[in-house]
Amino acid sequence: MSGGAGVTLLVIAKEPRPGRVKTRLSPAYAPGEAAQLAEAALADTLAVVRDLPARRRVLALDGSPGDWLPPGFDVVPQAAGGLDERLAAAFGGCTGPTLLVGMDTPQLTAELLAPALADDAWSACDAYLGPALDGGFWALGLSRPDPELLRGVPMSTDRTGAAQRRRLLGAGLRVRELPPLRDVDTPADVPLVAEAAPRGRFAATARRLAAGDRPAPGRAAR
Repeated sequence: MSGGAGVTLLVIAKEPRPGRVKTRLSPAYAPGEAAQLAEAALADTLAVVRDLPARRRVLALDGSPGDWLPPGFDVVPQAAGGLDERLAAAFGGCTGPTLLVGMDTPQLTAELLAPALADDAWSACDAYLGPALDGGFWALGLSRPDPELLRGVPMSTDRTGAAQRRRLLGAGLRVRELPPLRDVDTPADVPLVAEAAPRGRFAATARRLAAGDRPAPGRAAR
């Protein structure tokens, strides 16, 4: 098998529950509203991954699945520890070429991931890295998933992407970059990401919240 059909697609995410996700969106967005945006971002991401050619689709989840999860995914629990340990464990459960994406880039498209899913994607490349505009990374592909390539990399800083790239190069890997994307981390990111993917569920949720159609106090967020 070659190309996308031989790749494991790995998504790492938190269950979109109020108070547990997108806390940096507050106070501009209430916890329930932030959870709505997180759920929409996750749903958009999973929809793209569902439709891509893959040997296996895996969701490494902190929490429990909900009705936002489409069929076709193997759900595995995230490991304990910091983000580097959780990412390392997620890769450690995979074999063969594996491409990781997070839940923070609902503007994800098949075209953005196409270089890592082409028939010759891994013939002259050992790793793919998708840099995020905040200094992190939104995608990481490894031809041979090695947890030690992630353990100890400082996460959630403006130097994370550069540190991860140094780790890959230091291991002698040939690295190709995917296009940079903006993560949804702060309130300012919400309209910019929605504009980049105006037809998605995330954009529709952002527009609805901006228009003031917000759940009444005590009403469960969806």
